Amino acid sequence: MLIGFLLAVLGLIAGSFAGALAWRLHEGLDFVRGRSQCPHCGHKLSPLELIPIFSFLFLRGRCRACQAKIGAHYLVVELLGGLTFAGSYIYWPANLADHGQLVLFVTWLIVAVGLLALLVSDHLWMILPSKIIYSMLGVAAVGQLVYLIGYAPQKAHYALLWGTSVLVASGIFFVMHEASKGQWIGFGDVRLGLVTGTILASPAKSFLMIFLASVLGVAYSLPHLLARRRTLNDRIPYGPFLIVSAALVLLFGGHLLDWYNQHLLHP
Repeated sequence: MLIGFLLAVLGLIAGSFAGALAWRLHEGLDFVRGRSQCPHCGHKLSPLELIPIFSFLFLRGRCRACQAKIGAHYLVVELLGGLTFAGSYIYWPANLADHGQLVLFVTWLIVAVGLLALLVSDHLWMILPSKIIYSMLGVAAVGQLVYLIGYAPQKAHYALLWGTSVLVASGIFFVMHEASKGQWIGFGDVRLGLVTGTILASPAKSFLMIFLASVLGVAYSLPHLLARRRTLNDRIPYGPFLIVSAALVLLFGGHLLDWYNQHLLHP
């Protein structure tokens, strides 16, 4: 329980960082140096204004200097960070006492921070920054290589699964992008597939991720279409659905695939 609590706190901090990272990249600011600031008036935030969740609630979602409203997405991404870190520890599908699984777990937590930043960026501005994608791809690839070289029991088989997973997660979107000349899917989603495919390292899980993301996308869009708040010609960001689906499949996809094999494929 203590580890889960500590990871939840760390996740809240990571979520706060992810939200700030997305905004800084969008504004063209240095995301390594410089202090966090109000997106409206540029007020430099004090340490007390940077406490995840507490600061937002204490200030009632407004800047202390100019009283402008601060987007609720900052609070949401902080909560998502805490939920992701703690939930990943609780529901990790393998024994974390195994050093190889611990490598994959830590790799996932680091990549999850970047994915949260991508989720915010795509949701607000329909942009998936290449800087974040390629950085997270590097982290994911290094983590998988460490696992492959040092811990994977069947190295050739695991390498094949990893490569095929990336081919599915990114290749399908690449074909859709090229066939539609970018009308059906953005190229950012093609690059995002490189990251999710590497993290999942399973073609079956990559297929499941795409299927689940499509279901979530339809579930989100259908009420808006029925209420005529959107039309079929309106674009919606697909990245958030892919990111949420990747996290769900990573943690629960094995159980879903086992259930499918036992009850549907081989009843």
